[in-house]
Parts: sequence; C-alpha cells; structure tokens
Amino acid sequence: MNKTFKIYALVFIIIMVILALLEVNKKEVTDWRKNFDVEEKSPFGLFVFSHESKDLFKGKLKKVDVSAYEYYNENKNKPAHNILIIESEIDMESWKKIMDQVSRGSDAMIIVSQLPKQISDSIGYYDSQISFEEENYLKLTDKKYQGDFVHLDKFPSGRGFSYIKPGVEVLGKTVEKNNSDQANFIKAKFGKGTFYVHCEPLFLTNYYLLKKGNVKYFQDVFSYLQDRDTLWFVESNTKESRFFMRFILSKPALKYAWWVFLGGLVLFIFFNAKRKQRVVPIIEPLKNTSAEFVKSIGNLYLQEGDFHDMMAKKAQYFLNKVRLDLLIDTQNLDEDFAKKLHLKTGKSTEMIEEAIKLIKKGQDPYSSVMKEDLVRMNKLLDEIIKI
Repeated sequence: MNKTFKIYALVFIIIMVILALLEVNKKEVTDWRKNFDVEEKSPFGLFVFSHESKDLFKGKLKKVDVSAYEYYNENKNKPAHNILIIESEIDMESWKKIMDQVSRGSDAMIIVSQLPKQISDSIGYYDSQISFEEENYLKLTDKKYQGDFVHLDKFPSGRGFSYIKPGVEVLGKTVEKNNSDQANFIKAKFGKGTFYVHCEPLFLTNYYLLKKGNVKYFQDVFSYLQDRDTLWFVESNTKESRFFMRFILSKPALKYAWWVFLGGLVLFIFFNAKRKQRVVPIIEPLKNTSAEFVKSIGNLYLQEGDFHDMMAKKAQYFLNKVRLDLLIDTQNLDEDFAKKLHLKTGKSTEMIEEAIKLIKKGQDPYSSVMKEDLVRMNKLLDEIIKI
C-alpha cells in the first residue's frame, strides 16, 4: 500500500465521518412546497388521496400516465365516463379532447387553481385571486352538506371565481371572517356532459386529508360524479415517471450515499488523470559487429600481405561448406570430386577445375602465391557456393 493511497483513504474516511455526524444531528425539515405529486408524502403531496381513491371510486378509478390527447387518440370509441384532473399542466390539444368527451356525455372533475382562459371561457367562468387571507374555510352550498367543511390554515391559494355565466350552478364557496363568501366550486353543463370545477386543490393534499373531519368534505365533492369508470390523468402529477434513479433519489440515505460515491469518483479521476508510470529507459539494441570484425581481420591480412595463409583459410572454409551442405567427401580433390561438385552446383567443369587448382595451390605450403591468385580464387569459390 503506497503513501498516496493511504492519504486518499484517510481523506475519504474523514469525509464519511463528517457526513455521518451531520446526518445524525440533522433536523428533519418539512417540505411545504405545493407539488401535488401522487407519490409524494410531504404535506402538499397527493400520496394519501392516491391510495384512498381506490375505495372512494369503488375500484373504478384508472390512472393514466399519458396525455389526454394520446389516450383518446388510441381509445376513440370510449363510452361515457368520468374524467379527473388535479392541478396538472394540460396542453391545449388535450383540453380539446377532454371537452369533446364531455360534450358527448362524460363528466369532468377539474380541481385546479387556474385554467387557460380559453378553456374557462368555454366552460362559463372567469377565475382570479379573490383572497389574500392566511386562512379560510371551504364549504358546500347544498344544505345536506352544511356541516361538512375544510379549514385551510396553511397557504391557501385564495383562488375563486370572479364571474360566472348564467346557468352555471355554484356548489361550493370560500368563507372568510372579514370578507363575503366567494364561489370556488361550480357545476356547468357542457353538451351532453358536465364540468365540475374546483379552484382550491389543497383540500386533496396529505396535510388536509389527514386532519380529523376533513374526509367528509372530500367525499361530498366527489359524490357529484356518477358511479362509473373514472380516468385520472396523472402525467404531470408524478415523478414516478421512467427515471431509473427514482428509487435511490427518493430515499435520503441512498441519495447521500450516491452523491458521496460520485464525489469520490470525481476526486479519484482528478488526482489520477495523469497515469503514474516509471520512465522506461531507452535501451539501444546490440549492434552486429561481426561484419566489422571480419573487415578488420581482412584488412589486417592485407596489411601483412600474407596471401598464402588467406587462400588456405578460404579453401578450408569452402571445403567445410561443401561437406556440410552438399554432402560431398573432400578427402581427395580428384576428377570424381569435381564431377560431384559439378552435378550438385550446376557450375561449369572449367570453373570447378580452375577452383580446385587454386585450392590445391593455397593448401601447398611451398607454392608461390600472389595477390591476383587470392582474388581469383575468392571470386570462383563465391560463384560456386556462397560461403
């Protein structure tokens, strides 16, 4: 284990200890954002409603996680049904599909704080900010529901209807101490169907549904829908989506572990971006000095002028090559030897006989040898067989 690795390990352990201490001493912070997420358990999520809705709609509720435009394009002959929208961003083409379904006999429960003006005009109302109070009450106008209400004591939107066209029925109001009652829940006929529009979706969130007594108001609002199949378009009300990290990021402990892992990985890459490796020395390949050695020896012989000795050695090397490569006996350099050498090499008999004569001359210690004899023998022997 090298010194650098020990330093990295120590730094990593210190970071982990600090994070653990921070996690232990951390105070749980409540998320009061109005997210209206069907999987969110924070105060203003729809987790409780999402699970209770199965019983409320008697098992006839279906969550649709695609846009209304896509759904109705694939289900063009769907019979009359209920449509549920809760604080969702709906594109205009989807609104047109929803309105078409309502005009053909379906009912739509729209619980949103604000609708596009083109849609609200078609239904028959204008919405606006009608209250800036920190708390108010939601009540229904039907006498049989007079005792059922919701007290909004946390961040009410204050939205309501500033204008309602004739023929539109008011089903619920926002009640405040110092202001007159303002409509917040209406019923509007549209073709063969009906729009129910409620502009305060907070009463469906976890915080208010878990408060004692509020469930009754919640049940009363949905009692206006007929007992039939209901489609709840939740495309923009959920983070469950298709994000592969949703489970890890939804758990605080796993989320911290994930970010620590990514941080450690970034540090590791940063400090090890330059590959650590010892410098490889350049080793020059060994030079073949055989040729230089032979050249030096040859020059030495030439300087000494011992041509006879050089001829004898050349002859010796040649005969040794003939024995090894051509398998010819060199004991007697006679006509039989010359004939075999002629057949094996294909050289002319004149060339071979001249070479044999020069070989014998080089082997005879008493013969007189000149430089021209050495040159001629060297040339002939190299032509007969390369040494």
